[in-house]
Amino acid sequence: MQFLIFSLKFAAGWMHNLWHSVGVWKKVKGEIGMYRFTRFSGVVLAVVSFVLIGVDGVSGQLRLPRPSSNGGVMQTIGVTDVTIKYSRPGVKGRKIWGDAVADAKGEATLDNQNTRPAGAPIVPFGHIWRTGANEATQFTVTDDVLINGRPLAAGSYSLHTIPGKDEWTIVFNDTENQWGSFNYDQTKDKLRVKAKPQAAEHQEWLAFEIEPTAENAAQVNIRWEKVSVPFTVEVKDQNGLILKKAAAAVAAAKSDDWQTPLSAANFAKRSNAAADAGKWYGQALSAIDEQLKAKPNFQNTAQKAGILIAAGRSKEAIPVAEKAVELGKAEKADTAALEKRLADLKAGKQ
Repeated sequence: MQFLIFSLKFAAGWMHNLWHSVGVWKKVKGEIGMYRFTRFSGVVLAVVSFVLIGVDGVSGQLRLPRPSSNGGVMQTIGVTDVTIKYSRPGVKGRKIWGDAVADAKGEATLDNQNTRPAGAPIVPFGHIWRTGANEATQFTVTDDVLINGRPLAAGSYSLHTIPGKDEWTIVFNDTENQWGSFNYDQTKDKLRVKAKPQAAEHQEWLAFEIEPTAENAAQVNIRWEKVSVPFTVEVKDQNGLILKKAAAAVAAAKSDDWQTPLSAANFAKRSNAAADAGKWYGQALSAIDEQLKAKPNFQNTAQKAGILIAAGRSKEAIPVAEKAVELGKAEKADTAALEKRLADLKAGKQ
């Protein structure tokens, strides 16, 4: 408001001064002055419009808090990201769980505060719930996973639940970014799984938690009031998934990129995927050779020796390492670490 008052006063003063100036010009120049005055009136209107639009723009940028604030949690399982975005309603002394007061048909949501009968629970049993507030909770996975042992494809879903006293249904629906569960369409469900609610310490603000349980799995806990509802997220064949991603990355690597195939080869070697490891070590060597052809130096020659060692080709690595030491001394580089490694190679320790 202060900005609006200041802007209008500024505009008024500016117009008054120019009005006077134009009036003088009209008096001296006659018809030419009238032409200038008419054109000036258009400028005035433009300036006033700009001021008003600017004020409206400022008010449009105002950010106000939501009664149920936004929340989110992300956990990486191997190379798979699991992200949950939701709003966090508070208990605020209200009755959260219980049987529905209204006689609603089927699973239709009763999550409307404007029509909720007095004394009714916030989340009635047996009815679809957005599992939060505002927009329906959004669940995103970057790769195919298992939810409680059942497959769910990579993608983003709206996550709804049907709470019950002894059992919950967790719903992953194909329509993301929907408001609440008011337009929920069961025919667009991609997966429904069952979960058992557990007694828990009081949780004032709704929370989703993701706790790793293994290298390829995690447990999601939905916590609110004195209830916790867990379900599992698992990457079935994590090594296979990583090898698949590695193959794609290596295929897309530039001809002089030795880092990508080397990283892929090292992972394949640890995963006992010998064929992939050998192929990717070969690509790494080809890439480093391309650099050596352009300009051999201590750094890239020593790197070639390192790739040969990683590939289990220690005998081939010895003369390359010796050449790297020679180049390093000429460049006045620190060759101490390489010289020690070279000595270990010659002694058969690597």
